Amino acid sequence: MVTHRIALIPGDGIGQEVLPAATAVLDVVGRRHGVALRYDEFDWSCERYLREGAMMPEDGLDQVRDHDAIFLGAVGAPGVPDHVSLWGLLIPIRREFRQYVNLRPIRVFEGVPSPLREATPDDVDLGVVRENVEGEYSEVGGRFGRGFPEDMAVQESVFTRAGVSRIADYAFELASRRGGGLTSATKSNGIVHTMPFWDEIVAERAAGYPDVRWNSEHIDALCAKLVLSPARFDVIVASNLFGDILSDLAAALAGSIGMAPAGNINPEHHFPSMFEPVHGSAPDITGNGVANPIGAIWTAAMMLEHLGHDAAAHDVLDAIAGVLAKSDLRTPDLGGSASTEEFTAAIVDHLG
Repeated sequence: MVTHRIALIPGDGIGQEVLPAATAVLDVVGRRHGVALRYDEFDWSCERYLREGAMMPEDGLDQVRDHDAIFLGAVGAPGVPDHVSLWGLLIPIRREFRQYVNLRPIRVFEGVPSPLREATPDDVDLGVVRENVEGEYSEVGGRFGRGFPEDMAVQESVFTRAGVSRIADYAFELASRRGGGLTSATKSNGIVHTMPFWDEIVAERAAGYPDVRWNSEHIDALCAKLVLSPARFDVIVASNLFGDILSDLAAALAGSIGMAPAGNINPEHHFPSMFEPVHGSAPDITGNGVANPIGAIWTAAMMLEHLGHDAAAHDVLDAIAGVLAKSDLRTPDLGGSASTEEFTAAIVDHLG
């Protein structure tokens, strides 16, 4: 029996509903594959911020540093500005633990129609690799002249050779394993310094992966092509901002953002990686018991794979696909009326 210590951060809203669904699935598949998961739960959230003035305690990073992985439900709540919740919890974890890869797999499942006529289960199966710790989401800049007519804001993008090289290498290696191609998102015709720098380094790293066909696409054209012909893409690598936008767009094309998983990954395993579904805290449906647990359950599969349990991860994905293909059970975001608990029970039964 292999044991892993997992830091659970249910967070806000439906995060507190989907995380128990995911751990129920993890426990079942873990017993099948000889994997024991020991959970330590932390109340870091907007609720904590409103109560104590901070999303997490001052020593929060040290409290989770020695865990094998971090599993986050969702963050965000009315009354707490998004930049407060993001910079008070997610970004410090991503940067302190060098989680420089944000990986978001996208696929269309049988039984879940995409909004796009051309997006079919046989055709759409791709991954968005987003640079996760620098780029456009830097801390360099500030506000000047507050309260005066010349009030202004400056936000600097920061691209380093090390940062672009390592995310390009990760994406090329993923494309090589998948046997597909790679598309690099750029905007070098309009952003005169950082994007040509990005293009230059991606081209340099491509030389080490002669088996991978690749190309660059300007972000505006790439968004259009992703909508018009999603099947043409296999791996997309992008900067922090572009990857954020592309991954949510691709998730919507797959049928529902409630199904989308994500991993904030430190590939070297020097620090814990953090796994989170993409859907956010969804305060409009919190407490109704109808949140779609697929995003969290698929995220759990990503965590299992990262921890070295590929067969267990494969079983979880098979269970998701099986329930969607062989039953009419759907949560409201997918046009059904099933509760979170009912859909989770179906996944558990499929695994059992």
